[in-house]
Amino acid sequence: MKTIYALIIFGAISFITQAQNPLSLNDAIQNALDNNYGIQISISKQEISTIQNSWGAAGRYPYINLTGNADNSKNMNDTEDFISNRFIGEASINWTIFDGFAVKINKTRFEELEQLSKQNTAIMVESTIQSVVLAYYDALLQKEKLNTYQEVMTLSEDRYKQTKVSKDLGTAVTYHLLQAQNAYLADRSDYLLQEVTYKNALRDLNYLMADKSEVNYQLTDEFKAIPVDYAISDLQAQMQNNNKSLQNQYVNQRLLQNAVASAKSAFMPTLSFKGGAQYNSTRNDYEVRGESWINASKIYGNFTLSFNLFSGGNKKRALQIARIEEEVGTVEMNDIKHDLNNSLVNIYELFLVRKELLNVANENMEAAKLNLQISQDKFDSGTINSFNFRDVQNIYLNASQKKLEAIYKYIDTHTALLRMVGVIVQEYE
Repeated sequence: MKTIYALIIFGAISFITQAQNPLSLNDAIQNALDNNYGIQISISKQEISTIQNSWGAAGRYPYINLTGNADNSKNMNDTEDFISNRFIGEASINWTIFDGFAVKINKTRFEELEQLSKQNTAIMVESTIQSVVLAYYDALLQKEKLNTYQEVMTLSEDRYKQTKVSKDLGTAVTYHLLQAQNAYLADRSDYLLQEVTYKNALRDLNYLMADKSEVNYQLTDEFKAIPVDYAISDLQAQMQNNNKSLQNQYVNQRLLQNAVASAKSAFMPTLSFKGGAQYNSTRNDYEVRGESWINASKIYGNFTLSFNLFSGGNKKRALQIARIEEEVGTVEMNDIKHDLNNSLVNIYELFLVRKELLNVANENMEAAKLNLQISQDKFDSGTINSFNFRDVQNIYLNASQKKLEAIYKYIDTHTALLRMVGVIVQEYE
């Protein structure tokens, strides 16, 4: 029985240790980069585009075929029946030697598609890093809120216990006791609800890391915001060079240029070659004359030069459409640049405002904390009543919540700013 108890205690200790694994922000990001579902899908698509990017897929190399055939028949006629067996073996080659530079154009298109796939993976990585950062700090935010609710709940519980003692001693009435009890129960209800919110935030973080376990991670990073200064001109220059959505549009524009070149190549002639070697062996087995063999072989090589003079205007229309689409791509490029620049300015201004609001929240929190300490002493000495003390508690709780929200909102805007200028990966390497 002692051995069983020891095993149970050891198992419980091991479970608690596993369930409280420490997790830093960098570890969370690395776990997500290794396991996130979206990144795995994007990497697989990138591998497909890499495989597709080859000269063989573009059409540079010839097609070589080997075929074998055996025909068997029994012929019955008025003169003499016989069995015929025919064996055919052939090796052939088909090669498009020139197709209006279509091979080179196709290879360039495959290279751009591979680059586009890499950019899509980079966008997914940036999106995942941003989501993990916000999810990690959201979990910290909910944890800090939980601590604040616990602090206020503890004060309410102490007040409730003191009022019960005073009621038993006859120095407090039932009204005061009910008021203290209601305040304590309300604070406890807020605490329990916040505990659920905190657990949900941890589950959201686990999902981004593709962690299916029920591990309750102990977040080790501190929940704080470090104000930094940026110049809008520097951010705009970084965005032009590093923003992944803009880089994707550059690739799309090159693909449209490639489509124009492909439409032009349709006006060029085509030169192809077809050659091979064939061997035939035929066996005839006659009922009277007996067996005979006929063997034959040939080698051939043919060149074909073709030029389409007219196809109902299809080639001309295809070229016109490709050029229009290229012009549309240029307009879209200008649109994206303008939109990104406006978005950057908006986020930058919001970043400055939230940095200032963070300073205001810190000052407000310090004042509310000092006010709570003074009011606690006054309430204990009987200088203020329970109503006034409850108001001070609520002021402290609201100031604490606003400070925590200000920290998270600043981190949120800072992270969005880093992603927009394309340096979020470098920031969290």
